[in-house]
Amino acid sequence: QVQLVESGGGLVQAGGSLRLSCAASGGTFISYAMGWFRQSPGKEREFVATINWRGGITYYADSVKGRFTASRDNAKNTMYLHMNSLKPEDTAVYYCCARNRGVTARAANEYDYWGQGTQVTVSS
Repeated sequence: QVQLVESGGGLVQAGGSLRLSCAASGGTFISYAMGWFRQSPGKEREFVATINWRGGITYYADSVKGRFTASRDNAKNTMYLHMNSLKPEDTAVYYCCARNRGVTARAANEYDYWGQGTQVTVSS
């Protein structure tokens, strides 16, 4: 059973930066495409970013393009989300996820495993 654990969330002022990490265990990390989603109160979970098995292909939501960067270290079974120029509207619980295929996906139902989430709060 694959387990995903997010870390790195917290409180930051608008314009600041955070780096989220997602540590995977119990599976073959290098075979999975990975994703980041977020959910804020009263809203549906929304796609943020996805990265393929090798890390060479990434896609982003328009709302974060140019500010967020997804990366992965397959030797460490870890994926990252580097978030810059944070805005109050980025406030949400951020979830990492993995799918049993190496190609990227933007829909939540394409993913097979989910972490518990980490809170990111951006103050104005």
